[in-house]
Amino acid sequence: MEFRKSVKSDIPEIMGIIKQAQDYFKEKNIDQWQNGYPNEEVINNDIENEESYVMIKDDKIVATTVISFKEESCYENIIDGKWLTNGDYGVIHRIAVGKNYKGLGLSHKIIKYAEKICLEKGVPSIKVDTHEDNIPMQGLLKKNGFEYCGIVYLEDGGKRVAFEKNFGTEV
Repeated sequence: MEFRKSVKSDIPEIMGIIKQAQDYFKEKNIDQWQNGYPNEEVINNDIENEESYVMIKDDKIVATTVISFKEESCYENIIDGKWLTNGDYGVIHRIAVGKNYKGLGLSHKIIKYAEKICLEKGVPSIKVDTHEDNIPMQGLLKKNGFEYCGIVYLEDGGKRVAFEKNFGTEV
């Protein structure tokens, strides 16, 4: 399996995987990604910002994510808890795996890849937020050493549970 930065010609395949994730959330009654987000404009911006990545298996895109190093304004106000660190951090957004590739540990590989990029950049932690009903994602984060930190609210008012993994060395 190979990771690479996404390019604009990947957008149709990325959107296909996002649509599968939206359908999965709807089927599981998880009110995440049910309002037309993320859409092609969002994915296009991710690519232009060089934050979008795809996972390739057998010459096919099988998963997508965003790994960002921009500060998240909604992370400034965390409720009922606190972040593990206050310094630089990476953020993982929009992990989605194609439905035919679920159960193969690809989300775990995405997180490990994000950690590798953080370490290469000298960034000591990763922060992630997810919907409170997205129990599979919360389990994935916990299995990968992330700690629950509290609640954050997105710009649109959406409530999210927040997690962070600290690599143990402040840079």
